[in-house]
Amino acid sequence: MKPKTIKILYWIVTILFSLFMLFSGVSEVMQTEQGKEIMKHLGYPMYVNTIIGVAKILGAIAILQTKFRTIKEWAYAGFTIDFVGAGASMYFAGDGILMALSPLIFLAVMFASYFLWKKVEKLQKTS
Repeated sequence: MKPKTIKILYWIVTILFSLFMLFSGVSEVMQTEQGKEIMKHLGYPMYVNTIIGVAKILGAIAILQTKFRTIKEWAYAGFTIDFVGAGASMYFAGDGILMALSPLIFLAVMFASYFLWKKVEKLQKTS
């Protein structure tokens, strides 16, 4: 793949992922009725929704910024923990294996963003 194609692909995947996380984070902070029902079903207190929402908003910003590599790495790690935790929570709440695997779709998109980011970084070091 050409370097320009890799960069364009990275930004498309990363912006879409970050927009989804931003939207998700805002809806969690706003304490929507659907979010409250999910947290009640999973057995978590409502304030956890606010904590996760703020973390998602900050993580989305961290992934979009280009200056601080370590913060970006931690944001990717945080999203990984969030998705794995969401899947495990669904499974242990009795939602079944298919439902529990659904967060892994977002994990795959996030890994695509991460993989492409590493490729872009490698390209920038060689140019």
